Amino acid sequence: MKLVLKRIHFGETFTVGQLYESTEHGESPICYVLEDKYREVEGQDVKVWKVQDNTAIPKGVYGVRITMSPRFKTRLPLLLNVPGFEGIRIHSGNSSKNTEGCLLVGMTWDGKSDWIGSSKVAMGVLMPMLEKATECTIDIK
Repeated sequence: MKLVLKRIHFGETFTVGQLYESTEHGESPICYVLEDKYREVEGQDVKVWKVQDNTAIPKGVYGVRITMSPRFKTRLPLLLNVPGFEGIRIHSGNSSKNTEGCLLVGMTWDGKSDWIGSSKVAMGVLMPMLEKATECTIDIK
């Protein structure tokens, strides 16, 4: 399974994107994604531009594996080998105050604010898709 995250809005303290499933037939929208502020400076080491717990992860293609989250005490998608970041999960939440670098999913967004809605619904859509996949990547653009 190939996921594609297209960042579409860069706010003062947050970033919003749209998550798609990519197949040979095209891309199908799944949900919105809320992240911390996008700060990446291409060509510079992550250590230069990262603000701990307040920075969106770098652009790139990452493996995704469902593992037990010690923090949330449940199985959640984990992004693998993210430069300068550890423990990056996809999980529910509504505001960038809930992200700490992770990707929050939601079904609704008003087009301007730091808030996505129906987050648990989005997780309910995404998790079965990921659990069926034998392999998964996410391409963050």
